[in-house]
Amino acid sequence: MPQGQPSVVPDDGLTTRQRRNRPLVFVHTGIGKGKSTAAFGLALRAWNQGWPIGVFQFVKSAKWKVGEENALRVLGASGEGGSVDWHKMGEGWSWVQRDVVQGDNSANEDKAREGWEQVKRDLAAETYKLYVLDEFAYPLHWGWIDTDEVIEVLRDRPGTQHVVITGRNAPEKLVDFADLVTDMSKVKHPMDAGQKGQRGIEW
Repeated sequence: MPQGQPSVVPDDGLTTRQRRNRPLVFVHTGIGKGKSTAAFGLALRAWNQGWPIGVFQFVKSAKWKVGEENALRVLGASGEGGSVDWHKMGEGWSWVQRDVVQGDNSANEDKAREGWEQVKRDLAAETYKLYVLDEFAYPLHWGWIDTDEVIEVLRDRPGTQHVVITGRNAPEKLVDFADLVTDMSKVKHPMDAGQKGQRGIEW
C-alpha cells in the first residue's frame, strides 16, 4: 500500500505507530463542490475497514435523498464491512432557502442543537469510529452551536474516533484546531452557465 512520508517528525514522545493511529479531525470547507462527497468517500474506506460509521446530516432537508445515503445504507446492512447509521437533523429545510438565514430559525436551531447533543452522547459512549458531521459548519457559522464547545468536546473525546466536518464558512478556530483541512475552491461550475443539478451528479 502507498504510504506518505511526513515532512516533519515532532518531538512529542510518541512512537511512529502511536502517532499514525491517533484520532483525526477533518474539515472540508470552501465554496466548491465536493465537500460532502469527499467525506462519504472517507466513509467508504472506513466501511471497508469494518469501522462503525455515524453520519449526521445537519442541514440538508430530511426529505433530501443523496445517492451516498442509499449506497452506504446498503453496504452497512450487507454484513461485509462496518455498520452505518444515518441521522437526519433537518426538518424539511435546507441551507439554500433564504428564510433559514433571514427568518425565524428557532425550530431549525433547536434541531441542530439536538443533533449536536446526540453527537456528544455518541462520542462519550465511543459509538462510532468515524463520524461524518455533514454540513455542520453552517450551524457553527450562524452561531447556533458554540465553536469553542465543539472544539473542547472533540479535543477531549475518548478512544480512537475520527470526525469529519463539512460545510462552507468553517470557523477559523475550527480550522486551526483540525488535523486535516481541505478548502474546496470553485474554478468552474455548470450552474454558472444556468444549468441545474442532475441525477447521478448532484444526487
